[in-house]
Amino acid sequence: MHSATPSTPVSPRTHTPVPKRHAHSPSHTTRAVLRRRRRVAAKAAGRATVAGVAVSATLVASLLATQPTASATTYPTGAGVVLNAPIVSVSATPDGHGYWLVGADGGVFAFGDATFHGSVAGLNLNSPIVGIHSTADGQGYWEVAADGGVFAFGDAAFHGSVAGLPLNSPIVGITPTADGHGYWEVAADGGVFNFGDATYQGAATTLSPTSPIVGIAATADRQGYWELAANGDVYAFGEAGFYGTVPVTGQAVGIDAAGGGYRVVSSAGGTYAAGGAAYEGSLVGLPLNRPIVGTSSTGSGYVDVAADGGVFNFGSVGYYGSLGGSTLHVTAPAAAATVVDYGLTPGQIAAWSQVNMCEEGGNWHVEGSVFAGGLGMSRANWSQFNSFGFPADEAAATPDQQIRVAVAFAARYYGSPYAAPDQGGCHGGY
Repeated sequence: MHSATPSTPVSPRTHTPVPKRHAHSPSHTTRAVLRRRRRVAAKAAGRATVAGVAVSATLVASLLATQPTASATTYPTGAGVVLNAPIVSVSATPDGHGYWLVGADGGVFAFGDATFHGSVAGLNLNSPIVGIHSTADGQGYWEVAADGGVFAFGDAAFHGSVAGLPLNSPIVGITPTADGHGYWEVAADGGVFNFGDATYQGAATTLSPTSPIVGIAATADRQGYWELAANGDVYAFGEAGFYGTVPVTGQAVGIDAAGGGYRVVSSAGGTYAAGGAAYEGSLVGLPLNRPIVGTSSTGSGYVDVAADGGVFNFGSVGYYGSLGGSTLHVTAPAAAATVVDYGLTPGQIAAWSQVNMCEEGGNWHVEGSVFAGGLGMSRANWSQFNSFGFPADEAAATPDQQIRVAVAFAARYYGSPYAAPDQGGCHGGY
């Protein structure tokens, strides 16, 4: 797909109204009056010339967006906002005139005509939030956590969850039925869990052994659904049609239904439309401060969101602000002695802390289907190099524990326990 610059709001232009002039017939006017009018007209012409220059200057200023009297539409940003956790998902309102962003801590941020109905921010969650989905009428939404916990707000109803059940893999997404009386949860191993009037149509549990599932999207009539794997493979169930896999740049991170088909977005910002879904542009080739983490479609448009809350809109979905420019809260590390726990040196801690800032913006407890924790380490590598008895879920490990495993990895693959990835590139994924 070709990349395109995302649509941005256009500042309104101010136009100076031109007063209408009434015509007079000279046939019944005396010569004296005509002479007097010619003198007045001459003076008026001079004033008109000056006025014309003033109007031209106003027009130029408007075109340059520098006119002091022109009130350009402004939208909220993240300037001055401190996030406790990175953004993990987005859901657009049905009319495309707003959207919600959700953070890993459950905080919800509403823009445009999206109404805030509550959140789980501030609660002691057992697992981080991984997704959000709006109800059909846009008057509510569900949040879903990695342990399968579901939290309903507004007119969204709770129909059950897998919270508290032993899961083989963390939950990575949720999608509701058409009437909102049910929903499906999907796990990273492809397992599907249905609640309410959502019917089980199958699962990709054994179909994607080498690439974890990262998302789920239901068809318009909710009689089928698609599962998306990180490598771009798509698995169709029920009445969902299969329209091919997608050649992702980076890692596939989100899928949503549109036009009888589906759209897939990658961490690099690439958008891929299949079936009847319309392609309206993408971010491929554009520099991103943080990777894309989710997408949401409505009508002929869609909106993508990055981990720092940056919002990118395409097609019929409007732009109404973002959290771009926000700051992620980082807990100051404790003062380190010459040698600290697990035998780490201050130099190793400093180097890997920079990797953490580059990869996850200071968050050490990211739950991802392929990469997790604060250093962007794959779950496979964590399992291989975690020979210290640390938590099996790297996102649940302390920063020092994660760094100790990273040091073991570096000793094997970089040839030195004091080596670390380039902190400036932010490429990660080891």
